[in-house]
Amino acid sequence: MTPDPAWLERLIGTRPNDPGLFARALTHSSVADAPSYERLEFLGDRVLGLNMAAWLYELFPDEPEGKLSRRFNALVDGATCAEIARELGIPGQLRLGKQARDDGAADSDNVLGDVTEALLGALWLDQGADAARALVRRAWADHVDTRERAPRHPKSALQEWAAANRCKPPVYTLEDRSGPQHAPVFRVRVEVPNRAAADATGTSKQEAETAAAKALLEKLA
Repeated sequence: MTPDPAWLERLIGTRPNDPGLFARALTHSSVADAPSYERLEFLGDRVLGLNMAAWLYELFPDEPEGKLSRRFNALVDGATCAEIARELGIPGQLRLGKQARDDGAADSDNVLGDVTEALLGALWLDQGADAARALVRRAWADHVDTRERAPRHPKSALQEWAAANRCKPPVYTLEDRSGPQHAPVFRVRVEVPNRAAADATGTSKQEAETAAAKALLEKLA
């Protein structure tokens, strides 16, 4: 199973020579009898790192090594890569086994960050270094000038808020699961005990927890 051809062509700017490379980059290890993205991620991590380092060196000629390093670490961080993945529409193209899908892998920062790197590895192999550099610069264009630290995931941010305000840790409760097996809807409630609570829904338990944490942070603000 290959990714949607129109989506892939928009992503890389041309028709791929080997669509199978990109299918592999989008395949989680939970899919039986199919090679996963892990080897391509290994390559793509280096592709992203070299291109980002060169780009920052070019963009900020007067900055010292320490500040360049902080920018670099924030931009190649898994949470930033996951943010890029969502902007590019990667979650809808993932191939996941049933258990990984039920566990919310399509909304996992770890999975999405790894797949973003795997796609860069696939692009480098399929179209060459210039094409990979072009995708990095296009996909990260709205982040590179402003990002000096990695974004916080809503669940992490809520945990930090609770600790900073001397509250008990957030408690997540699955309130409901509805819908057909192939398109479930989860409703989750999160509460900072004795302070506030919020509810949200999602197509996975993890997605609903993330949405609930974000809603509660907005309420607490």
